[in-house]
Amino acid sequence: MNRKKLQKLTDTLTKNCKHFNKFEVNCLINLFYNLVGEVTERQGITIGLDRNAFRNILHMTFGMTDDMIMDRVFRGFDKDNDGCVNVSEWIYGLSVFLRGTLEEKMKYCFEVFDLNGDGFISKEEMFHMLKNSLLKQPSEEDPDEGIKDLVEITLKKNGKYGKFRDHDHDGKLSFSDYEQAVREETLLLEAFGPCLPDPKSHMEFEAQVFKDPNEFNDI
Repeated sequence: MNRKKLQKLTDTLTKNCKHFNKFEVNCLINLFYNLVGEVTERQGITIGLDRNAFRNILHMTFGMTDDMIMDRVFRGFDKDNDGCVNVSEWIYGLSVFLRGTLEEKMKYCFEVFDLNGDGFISKEEMFHMLKNSLLKQPSEEDPDEGIKDLVEITLKKNGKYGKFRDHDHDGKLSFSDYEQAVREETLLLEAFGPCLPDPKSHMEFEAQVFKDPNEFNDI
C-alpha cells in the first residue's frame, strides 16, 4: 500500500476508533498487512485474515485453545460475515478485545456465548461451552451429567453457588441477566469460556506491536 493511501486509512480508522491513538492504529495496520502477506489489491477482492489465519493468531499469540470459542471470536470480529477479517474489522475488533470498557466487553462476550445469535444464552449453549472448556477428566461418572448439574447451579436463583439470576425463569440468560451478574462480579465476564486475552499475552502483544510491528515474528 502506498504511503498516501496508508495515511488516509490510518486517519479514517483513528477517527472512528476509541481506544487506539494514531501511532497505534498505524502499527496495527502494518501488522495486519504483514500477517496477510503480499497480496496485490484487486478490485472486488477483500484482503483479510480468513478463519484459519485468525484462529492461528488467537492460538499462537493469545494462548486460546477452545475451537468453539475461537470460532465465535472470529465471528465477533467479522462484522459483515464475509468469511474474513478486513483491516477495519481488525482494528475495531482489537480495540474492544484489548482495551474495551466493561460495557463493550460484556456485549462482546455475550455475543460470543450466544451461539445461535438469538439474543439469549440457553442451557444447551451453556452445556456445549462448559463441556468444551472443562478439562476432560477420566472418571466413572458420566461427565455430561456433571456438566448438566453445573448448568443448573449456574442458573439457580438463590442457591449458595448460583451465579446468574434467571430473572424471568425461562431457563436461559438474557443480556440484562448476564449484565447484572457481571456488574456484581466481574469474574463472571468469561463464565462460559476464555474469549478475551489474559493479562500476560495482552501486555506482550502490545509491547511488541507498538514498538515495531515489523519485528513481530511470533506468529
